[in-house]
Amino acid sequence: MKYVILQGDGMPDHPVPELDGLTPLEAAHTPNLDEFARSSAFGLVKTIPDGFPPGSDVGNLGVLGYDPVLYYTGRSPLEAASMGVRVGEGDVTYRCNLVTLSRGGRGGKGGDEWGGVIMEDYSAGHITTGEARELIASIKALEGEGIEFFPGVSYRHLLLWHGGRDDIKTTPPHDISGRAVEGYLPSGPGSERLLRMMNEARRILRDHSVNLRREAEGKNPANGIWLWGAGRAPKMPSFGELYGVEGAVISAVDLVKGIGVYAGLVVVDVPGATGYLDTNYEGKVEGALEALNEVDLVMVHIEATDETGHVGDAKLKVQAVEDFDSRVVGPVLDGLRERFSDYRVMILSDHPTPLDVRTHVSEPVPFGVLSSDDLGVKAPGLVYSEKAAASTGVYVDACWKLMSVLLGQESLA
Repeated sequence: MKYVILQGDGMPDHPVPELDGLTPLEAAHTPNLDEFARSSAFGLVKTIPDGFPPGSDVGNLGVLGYDPVLYYTGRSPLEAASMGVRVGEGDVTYRCNLVTLSRGGRGGKGGDEWGGVIMEDYSAGHITTGEARELIASIKALEGEGIEFFPGVSYRHLLLWHGGRDDIKTTPPHDISGRAVEGYLPSGPGSERLLRMMNEARRILRDHSVNLRREAEGKNPANGIWLWGAGRAPKMPSFGELYGVEGAVISAVDLVKGIGVYAGLVVVDVPGATGYLDTNYEGKVEGALEALNEVDLVMVHIEATDETGHVGDAKLKVQAVEDFDSRVVGPVLDGLRERFSDYRVMILSDHPTPLDVRTHVSEPVPFGVLSSDDLGVKAPGLVYSEKAAASTGVYVDACWKLMSVLLGQESLA
């Protein structure tokens, strides 16, 4: 038996006036998702436990069968594992976003003061990895006294603080898009260290040649860093120890890859995987089908459905949903039918990223589990959407419980 998880990050949404009151899932043309919903055990699942932040770290732990209540210690140490950064006892990691800060317009340089500074773009225009590495190399001038910086992918990077604090209050930059940052800066004991680095980084980056070139091209400059998502290394059993199955993950983002590392899963790297609309969907699909020749379970994580929600563009999010349907869901289901006789597939999201708030929320998400042992239409007229999932009356109160359902070890009661 082969098992596949297709994870459309942040895909669920709220009704959007621009889409005639439909959600992107309802407005998008999704024949493969709709057929899947009609043939699967379909309903809603709670991915974020009460009291936890509605992030992809918490949500993806649950998707991969780990109870966040037991295993969540923060976002950035998961990303560190993917990047090959050792997080020792007493070490703390922080996500380091390259961001666009402005004071009254794009690229406003300003001084070191934070009054009137706006979080214009949490991703610095989805800056390329090559450009970002040049900028992080400049930021390394701030290292010392236990601080190290490590480059990641696009705007996502890492700070390692030996002997640091993990109790500083921080805010994800995608939570404050378009807002003044002054009320969301790191605060509490020890925060002055982070603030000093963020100030110094602004001085280093504002006239960097990469940013001058990006501004000349009409692109958002990466003229600041934003530190958030602190954590310490988690202690997790392997996926094989928990479920008796060997597996793999495919993703463009270090967070999901890092969960895979801690879970003892094979991390399949796909050339051209960017985490946005230009990602190599076809490479991810083929990588998943090939991985199933070696392992029995694979999760394919798609980030574009989340990123377009953060951007707040309904047209782009509909495109991301349609790409997920036509370039991932359809080809994976076709490939499974052609290559394997027995398989089970689960399709879900880690959390919603609604366009009206441009950040994550904790609401339940649609899910479906399909088995090749039980193919056939169960619910004519059903579609893969938030409302349709709610209409089935099927509700799972903790996402991590779905792994046993996918593996056939438990049933939906």
